[in-house]
Amino acid sequence: MTHLRISDMAETNKPCEKAVQYGIQSLSDAELLAVILRSGTREANVVRLAEEILSFHPLHKGLTGLNYLSFREMTEIPGIGKVKAVQLQAVAELSRRMARERTRELVQMNHPYTIAEYFREEVRYLQKERLYALFFNSANCLLRDVMISEGSVNQSVASPREVFVEALRCEAVSFVLLHNHPSGSTEPSSDDIRITDQFRQVGDLLGIRMLDHIIIGGSEYLSFNERGLL
Repeated sequence: MTHLRISDMAETNKPCEKAVQYGIQSLSDAELLAVILRSGTREANVVRLAEEILSFHPLHKGLTGLNYLSFREMTEIPGIGKVKAVQLQAVAELSRRMARERTRELVQMNHPYTIAEYFREEVRYLQKERLYALFFNSANCLLRDVMISEGSVNQSVASPREVFVEALRCEAVSFVLLHNHPSGSTEPSSDDIRITDQFRQVGDLLGIRMLDHIIIGGSEYLSFNERGLL
């Protein structure tokens, strides 16, 4: 198969040349993606291939769709092999990490909203529940955050042991649990309440205070502390 590369395109249609002349902000989403992919297929140049990628997901179009396409689904797009699928996943992962970097310095243990914002891009596209723990020092500074477990569509599975091993390792004096609800609802289940109480009790025994448990569902969040459930 003959791949149409950016170098084969007319000078006025080359995304790289356009970016140099007019600035990277002048490129469309498809052109930005084309710079990453570099080559198209016999039937479509690289910009056209990028446009097909951005419209491939049946519900989520544009750049947002990259977050919802699995590796297997990406390789079903004509012209997308393993290497290009990894490149596309790298673009989506970079965008999530950049969003977290921008909000990291704003994270404060007594402001659930900033913690929810820190994790929103990380979890909003997940189809399974993930449980995270955030560890703080005596100055209330975030030491680190760790993914503790990943569960099914509606349940994350973890024991206190994993959380407190990490807490002791980084010498944390307090911690916050956070998990997502793929359904979009932030209402805690009976299991959420039971697990929260279990972690709180173990933390009290070890002298590592549990400050909150936050549930993210879509663009909303629920704080156990704010709701009076902790």
